[in-house]
Amino acid sequence: MLILSRKIGESLIIDGKIEVKIVDISGDKIKIGVEAPKEVSVFRNELCKTVEENKQAVQAVKPSALKSFLKTKQG
Repeated sequence: MLILSRKIGESLIIDGKIEVKIVDISGDKIKIGVEAPKEVSVFRNELCKTVEENKQAVQAVKPSALKSFLKTKQG
């Protein structure tokens, strides 16, 4: 892992295409801006973890259990 120190207004460039800029520092929070090409997806790490957890939860559900649950909700 590369660890860098940056001040407000400073940035770093990733792969010549993605710029990560320090926008503001307030207490223990840092605001960063990310400029990337439209074809590059940028997500918060915790969102990616939640999506993966949800995928795993869905895979654990048996189709028969889902059908039974849906029948109870329909009437």
